[in-house]
Amino acid sequence: MNHKAKGTQGERVLVKAFNEAGWSCIRAAGSGSSPYPAPDLLAGNAIRRVAIECKVTAAKKKYLSKEEISQLQQFSHQFGAEAWIGIRFSRQPWYFLHLEDLEDTGKSLAVSQNMAKLKGISLSEFFHLTE
Repeated sequence: MNHKAKGTQGERVLVKAFNEAGWSCIRAAGSGSSPYPAPDLLAGNAIRRVAIECKVTAAKKKYLSKEEISQLQQFSHQFGAEAWIGIRFSRQPWYFLHLEDLEDTGKSLAVSQNMAKLKGISLSEFFHLTE
């Protein structure tokens, strides 16, 4: 399975999980190729609205462009949603991180598997978080 297919499959798994947990959730197909800021997932319930950029990787560290994160921040601000990164490393569960938890490498932002385990929260914890 190519990397785009893995990412798409990961997003669909999350859409299903959010809906089964009583949230409404949609996937923005082609969100990365739009000239307008758009997150991969937009989800909400009666209490929260979240915009999530999803990443699935076999590497031990995932790099994200500063532009990609800037667009997520812009969209989230305009929409009134919390901005999150959802990441799943091979054979690991999903972790969700605040943008300020990302490591600034100078040219980009990064999240390692160890950082995700330390600073991230699980899907179950995410569903019950009331920021």
